[in-house]
Amino acid sequence: MIFNFKKIMFFLCFAGTSFAQDLSLNAGADFVSRYIWRGLNVNDAINIQPALSLSVSGFSVGFWGSYSLSNNSSEDIYGQELDTWVSYSFAFENGMSIGAIVTDYYFANAGIKWGNFNNYDDPDGPGAHTIETGILLKGPESFPLSLSGFILIYNNAGNNTYFQIDYPVTVAEVPLTFFIGAAGGSEEDPGYYGTEKFNVTNIGLKATKSIKITEDYSLPVFVSFLINPRTEIAYLVFGLTF
Repeated sequence: MIFNFKKIMFFLCFAGTSFAQDLSLNAGADFVSRYIWRGLNVNDAINIQPALSLSVSGFSVGFWGSYSLSNNSSEDIYGQELDTWVSYSFAFENGMSIGAIVTDYYFANAGIKWGNFNNYDDPDGPGAHTIETGILLKGPESFPLSLSGFILIYNNAGNNTYFQIDYPVTVAEVPLTFFIGAAGGSEEDPGYYGTEKFNVTNIGLKATKSIKITEDYSLPVFVSFLINPRTEIAYLVFGLTF
């Protein structure tokens, strides 16, 4: 009995040590010159976008927010955003990976209480949460093309969809990511992505670079240039990552 107890305690200690080694907690924030999302101008003020996530064995859960620094941010429905997400990613030996994610979008300035989970067709009106699921595929280092697709599954009349292709390269030691994204369109809710049918809404590139501040710290910065062919509007966004 004592022998079995020792074996159990050893197993629990070993499992606990392995779990702790695999556990990671990340916290940070971006400052962006304006908030552009999937080719859409959410708001044109400077935004602070904090993030907090916990990961273990391929599973992750986290929070991401965007808060406008505009003087009239309280009047902007999209001036305060809080997203909660859960994901799982599996990496193959050749470097490929596949993942799934569920995201809950919440906007405090919409004036709907956080605990209201009504659907869009509820007699008492829509709730505060819109839920989206997504699939992400990433190729190996020899061909690091990424494919992603998302669909709104709750509190959206049209079940709007979005798809994106990303491809990273390095030019003059600067990492660049080229991307092209498209919305599936919806006749029931065309306002979500601004289209009733399939349309490319997001074409551009993102460059990242680290600026050395001290011997031990470099500040990551990025610049994104993108065009929304649907609206025929282009954006140039600057950001800092902490």
